[in-house]
Amino acid sequence: MDNDNQNAYRFVIVTGMSGGGKTQACRHLEDLGFFCIDNLPPVFIPKFAELCAHSAGHISKVVLVVDTRSREFFDTFIHVLEEMDATEQKYELLFMDASDAAIIRRYKETRRRHPMAPSSRISDGVKRERERLAPVRERATYIIDTSDLKKVELKNKIIRLFGNPDGFTIGINVVSFGFKFGRPMDADMVMDVRFLPNPFYVDSLKKKSGTVPEVAEYIAKSPVTQEFEEKLDDLITFLIPQYVKEGKTQLVIAIGCTGGMHRSVFIAKHLFDMLGARGYQATLEHRDLMKNDVQEHLKESKLG
Repeated sequence: MDNDNQNAYRFVIVTGMSGGGKTQACRHLEDLGFFCIDNLPPVFIPKFAELCAHSAGHISKVVLVVDTRSREFFDTFIHVLEEMDATEQKYELLFMDASDAAIIRRYKETRRRHPMAPSSRISDGVKRERERLAPVRERATYIIDTSDLKKVELKNKIIRLFGNPDGFTIGINVVSFGFKFGRPMDADMVMDVRFLPNPFYVDSLKKKSGTVPEVAEYIAKSPVTQEFEEKLDDLITFLIPQYVKEGKTQLVIAIGCTGGMHRSVFIAKHLFDMLGARGYQATLEHRDLMKNDVQEHLKESKLG
């Protein structure tokens, strides 16, 4: 399928050698928005593909995993593919492969039994499976050999084949919080902004959140705040492409102050707006804001 049609309906069948990387490939496809079904008996594929194709856009990217775990059902796989070709049903066949040595090593590391050699040597199972899969491999649209691939290299291959490499980025979650309520457990990066001017000690601002203009103005007018915002923006915009390059798909940036009501809320909103202005998809959450004695708070959009 031409990469110009990346956003069109895509029906992908993932198969290949046990230990070849099918599970990892499917995880990456799920990150790209594919709806994944594992170990569907081949006989059901044409009907399922037809249902998806006529779902009025509700399911536009589908992945089915079919392999020798299906046992006797797998024998019908080639006939099913031939049937789909005859009726011109669109599909792409991704075959995940690896050398015998790599597969044997992986099975020995995980101490799992090979599905085609439950009571004999792993090498025997690999040989049987390779022979059985040979006609399927010949029909593959794409073949990925994972023998020497690092995880990030596999991910990049999947993105090039099934995603949009030029537009691919990561999901960014900006979270404000209060240290007295504990740090977010899932934070990748924590910024402590308790050095900024604290509106808590100004009577007229004490019970207003960092979303209120008067509070925002009080924090923003400080030269320290202005310098910090500049340095923070430079740091984050430098780091994001590095994380993308290393294969990270989700980034949680936590901004903390004492109670999670004033300074962290203000800086989190600043960071959220900056990311949106630079084209990144981000969400904003004020985790602990309403745990405080808040009397004035402005609602704001949480998706960039």
